[in-house]
Amino acid sequence: MRLAGKVALITGAAQGIGLQIARRFAEAGAFVLLSDIQSFSAVIRSEFNSAQADFVTLDVTDETQWQAVKEDIANRFGGLDILVNNAGVTGFSDFPERHDPEHFTLPAWRHVHSVNSEGVALGCKYAIALMKGRKAASIVNISSRSGLVGIPAAAAYAASKAAVRNHSKSVALYCAEQGYPIRCNAIHPGAILTPMWEPMLPQEPKARAAAIAAIAKDVPLATMGDVDDVAYAALYLASDEAKYVTGIELNVDGGLLAGTAARPQQQ
Repeated sequence: MRLAGKVALITGAAQGIGLQIARRFAEAGAFVLLSDIQSFSAVIRSEFNSAQADFVTLDVTDETQWQAVKEDIANRFGGLDILVNNAGVTGFSDFPERHDPEHFTLPAWRHVHSVNSEGVALGCKYAIALMKGRKAASIVNISSRSGLVGIPAAAAYAASKAAVRNHSKSVALYCAEQGYPIRCNAIHPGAILTPMWEPMLPQEPKARAAAIAAIAKDVPLATMGDVDDVAYAALYLASDEAKYVTGIELNVDGGLLAGTAARPQQQ
């Protein structure tokens, strides 16, 4: 019960990493507000009882919706203890054109940044207002390995995650300067097999398995990660066990950022 008595808001919680974080936080004793632009299925809703969770519709790019969520949390709980800014997009599903530095389109670029960068900035903004009166609070921003290295085929995604990385440090330092009891840290997942990967993987089973094996081949631990790898990292940073940890970057990537021999392929 590492999060007993704490109230946590998780964005992008309808699937993948966000959903698994919600599961682990609920198991650890937190009251979890699962939020997403998507509707939550009956199956997901059945996993959580009303004593441990609630479901919120939230488009992280819409400031008026953040304001409404902030007011609701303040009225119901008097504040917030944990925010996980997890909502994110690659842009490939909504904009199936090329996303490299030469051929990207401005609408695609703006869409990715509005969710990944602006959505996180808004989350931090409204979380600070809800958290500064708490005894101890934590913001966990889900960035990406892509925020630390160049990704030629996903330039907007890489740039937006780099923004998350840097903003997490700004928030951490700002809260320390203000004397707020708020920590802010970033997690950089590497190749974690989630629904976000589906648009980039072949649909035919054998081809899909081969593509996953090819990705794993470049990982020092020789496998793609799973959602629990990130969820447990978030659980640590959200808990009071990390009370002296702020402004850090936690890589959950199977060793990719420790050094790699991978080279860009010639087209």
